Amino acid sequence: MIKKKILVTGGAGFLGSHLCERLLNEGNEVVCLDNYFTGQKQNVVHLLDNPFFELIRHDVTMPYFIEVDEIYNLACPASPIHYQYNPIKTVKTSVMGAINMLGLAKRIKAKILQASTSEVYGDPEVHPQPEDYWGHVNPIGPRSCYDEGKRVAETLFINYHHQNNVRIKIIRIFNTYGPRMHPHDGRVVSNFIVQALNGEDITIYGDGSQSRSFCYVDDLLDGMIQFMNSREEFIGPVNLGNPGEFTMLELAELVLRLTGASSKIIYMPLPADDPTQRQPNISLAKSELGWEPKIPLEEGLKKTIEYFKSI
Repeated sequence: MIKKKILVTGGAGFLGSHLCERLLNEGNEVVCLDNYFTGQKQNVVHLLDNPFFELIRHDVTMPYFIEVDEIYNLACPASPIHYQYNPIKTVKTSVMGAINMLGLAKRIKAKILQASTSEVYGDPEVHPQPEDYWGHVNPIGPRSCYDEGKRVAETLFINYHHQNNVRIKIIRIFNTYGPRMHPHDGRVVSNFIVQALNGEDITIYGDGSQSRSFCYVDDLLDGMIQFMNSREEFIGPVNLGNPGEFTMLELAELVLRLTGASSKIIYMPLPADDPTQRQPNISLAKSELGWEPKIPLEEGLKKTIEYFKSI
């Protein structure tokens, strides 16, 4: 096997740290770039003894120069609490980060993967969402800094590919969960688990009927790496997520059962522009990559709960 040198931006984040670990285990050399806005050094501290791992504090809104074979561009706060904290910074990270990393890929002829998001579909009017659906996004709403930032990043990737022959891959990530999620990221899985473990009321926004699809991190990484290694002409975008759909109420009840908590479920008003449904159509990933998630929600939640207990 040829040892590749791979750059992972946002590499100290939830997904990025798991990706760095997996790429090292597969025998590659990994350079992890992170500014620690939402990423945490403790997510990758166990990798620092590996001579083929390098950790660099850097913000992707500034250019970065390095020689690598592949780039995974994951840098961007991904939960509403974090991306709405500094919306201008969120847009800059998505857009200028894409420009800087695409410029790098163009100069060094590296292959580059963009971690886009199911948020590009907005509050979808088509269900489940296929890749050719253009989305239903409010360009001036509270979530637009993230939604539109990621949409512009996809535009940049496609244009760098057509105009400058940059080798690209675009994935659209649906809700992913697992160990190393930030305990205060405001995402529903971490929220429910932290509330249950602390014996607090479990907070459901809306009536609990809105649904999400939850993909365990290991399944997502399988798809991401398979896509990066797939044929050059297949550039995406491709949906990666778990098509199994659960309502917020079902998720809350499952977390209560698995933690053994006696928390009550309480209901709060639904935030603005919060999608009522989100479910990937993964037929493209199945046909092109032979990929589909294998880890059931209950099994993945058990591992995630163990992690939260440990911290």
